[in-house]
Amino acid sequence: MSGNIWIYILVSGLVSFVIRNLPLTFIRKPITNRFIRSFLYYVPYATLALMTFPAIIYASAHPIAGAAAFAAGVVLAWKGKSLLTVSGSCCIVVLIIELLLH
Repeated sequence: MSGNIWIYILVSGLVSFVIRNLPLTFIRKPITNRFIRSFLYYVPYATLALMTFPAIIYASAHPIAGAAAFAAGVVLAWKGKSLLTVSGSCCIVVLIIELLLH
């Protein structure tokens, strides 16, 4: 079993290397397609949202508190409030709901 672990590590490292370097190998000129440029522009934001959203919901003792804080944050951000205001308000919402649910 311990001999196979090195094969697993080697294969996963090779796959990671190939996936990251394949675009650099084949795409040498600037991308002019509007759809592809738009898609690549939003990939980091979508990835960040996918990693952050579950943490928002499950960071507190009750997922309801996380969902309410998320909703409050979306509303405040939509209204153009600062990052400090949004994050502070989300923390206060979680605190209030956690106190009410305990």
